[in-house]
Amino acid sequence: QVQLVESGGGLVQTGDSLRLSCVASGRAFRSYTMAWFRQAPGKEREFVAAISWRGSNPYYADSVSGRFTISRDNAKNTVYLQMNSLKPEETAVYYCAARLGARLETDPASYDYWGQGTQVTVSS
Repeated sequence: QVQLVESGGGLVQTGDSLRLSCVASGRAFRSYTMAWFRQAPGKEREFVAAISWRGSNPYYADSVSGRFTISRDNAKNTVYLQMNSLKPEETAVYYCAARLGARLETDPASYDYWGQGTQVTVSS
């Protein structure tokens, strides 16, 4: 079992930056592929970024590539999402997710554990 707790969300303006954190409890954090998703009101949950247990070769949605950076610190059981140049359309609840296995999946159904989410609001 893995419990995930996100933090770092908030209200920012267009073009601002924000860093989200997700702390995992439970055993063998380094065994999990980690990812961030987001869900805006009335929309489906959307893949943002994923990172392998080694932290190498992260994968991003096209819409965030070049602006967002996913990273992890296995010693701290934490995964991060640095978000730069935020846009109003990126207002959503951001979720941290974990899955066993090495594949960097983009389908939410492929992930075994989820956090409760943290709200990010980008004002125009």
